[in-house]
Amino acid sequence: MTEAEIERIGRGFSDLSLPAADFSHFGHWAAVVWLLCRATPSDVTRDMPGMIRRFNEAKGGVNSDTEGYHETITQASIAAASALQAGSAEQTLARILSGDLARSDWLLRHWRKETLFGVLARRAWVAPDLEALPFDVLNSVTEKS
Repeated sequence: MTEAEIERIGRGFSDLSLPAADFSHFGHWAAVVWLLCRATPSDVTRDMPGMIRRFNEAKGGVNSDTEGYHETITQASIAAASALQAGSAEQTLARILSGDLARSDWLLRHWRKETLFGVLARRAWVAPDLEALPFDVLNSVTEKS
């Protein structure tokens, strides 16, 4: 994916002009990488939850205990992207997509399905219950829970 495509997704996510279909697993990664190139990881950790909620609602979705925004998935993904950050957005996204993170089920290596998709993990950060993440999640996230 080119820098221009990452920017299209990031800007579209940010200003709510991105079609909902483009905010796929791949689109989520592109958006977080774009944001990380413009802000600190702690800023992205703080701001992205609200951005995702707004995006979901703008596209006709809801944020509830069963669908929409998911805190644990979001914070683990931001931490993963931060850990793999390279020189450019294109390089960072290439690093992310060259490994297990390219798979939409990558989190199930670290959490039991019941834990990850439970209401608590959707509402707040829940630490992995199978295998520790190979990178740190920002203290501001773990302090919330």
